[in-house]
Amino acid sequence: MEITLNHTIVAAKNNVESAKFYEKIFGFEFIKEWGHFAVVKVNSSLTLDFDTQEKFSKNHYAFKVNDQQFDEIFERVQADNISFGSAPRSNDDGKINNNYGGRGIYFKDPNGHLLEIITTDYVIE
Repeated sequence: MEITLNHTIVAAKNNVESAKFYEKIFGFEFIKEWGHFAVVKVNSSLTLDFDTQEKFSKNHYAFKVNDQQFDEIFERVQADNISFGSAPRSNDDGKINNNYGGRGIYFKDPNGHLLEIITTDYVIE
């Protein structure tokens, strides 16, 4: 059996607001509040479980998407006037990167986590 990531906890200032942001921008499905988590279904095997916390480290979450998904997510990012950019340290330069023959952008969620969408895997040798 292939090992897959089942869920990960994402620290947030407000778990429900954060879950709904990911639902709106990415098109993920907000499942429900479950205890102190707000659960978003990413795909058939992965959920993001948002947990309200006062203090937390900001993380990087990268999502591989197809070209149509990229266009749809990018449209929603622009419609919400979210700053985006071409690299982790240039996440507000307003540019799309074309690394490895694909497309990618970086932007921040309301909690300051750095989000990335890419259409092509990185080439790691």
